[in-house]
Amino acid sequence: MPSAADLLDAYALPGRSAPLVRMNFVASADGAATLGDRSGALGGETDRTLMEVLRALSDVVVVGAGTVRAEGYGGMRVGDDLAAWRSEHGLPTQPRLAVVTGRADLDPADPFFAGAVTTPIVITSGHAPAERLHALEDVADVLRCGERAVDLALMRTMLAERGLAQILCEGGPGLFGALVADGLVDELCLTLSPTLAGGDAGRILQGAAEEERAMALVHAITDDEGFVFLRYRMR
Repeated sequence: MPSAADLLDAYALPGRSAPLVRMNFVASADGAATLGDRSGALGGETDRTLMEVLRALSDVVVVGAGTVRAEGYGGMRVGDDLAAWRSEHGLPTQPRLAVVTGRADLDPADPFFAGAVTTPIVITSGHAPAERLHALEDVADVLRCGERAVDLALMRTMLAERGLAQILCEGGPGLFGALVADGLVDELCLTLSPTLAGGDAGRILQGAAEEERAMALVHAITDDEGFVFLRYRMR
């Protein structure tokens, strides 16, 4: 089985200064992004280790509000060994956590905020109701990225200006689609689960217009459970 050290080497970043947006998803062999409405049900031991490794390599983990509601992100943190690795490499022990929500329709008492180990970031727009923004400012750093809707390119710039250039996005599919449509995705880290899900679950990418977008395979790693871990770079 690949160890955390093996995965740190395999997924090492080319540098930390230039902004980079890396996506992390799991999908079944027949393309389902969820099983029982949750992506975590498709994962395995190595996939969970990889998720922590990718978080440890990042400056900030970005998720959409729908993913926060479906998956739960309260108390997200990397384990002690990876926290120590970050410290040894001159990074804060924990990455930041950010949520994208155009309308800021999140409860300040949600575990996303209440259980956070670092101050969360809310990425929203000037169109969000002022009373919601004021409530969230008590529990998070609020970034207004755009007026009528969230400008994802501006989000990337504003995060980089705050020393958060290495972005790991964990979805959901709609946010992935918007990032792809705006040409902002640099890498896709995709775990293929040895599972046939069936049903009517969606794919990992939704909302982007149909178009061939070429990627280059960086590596393919397997584990003893039959999972395949693919790292792609956008051409």
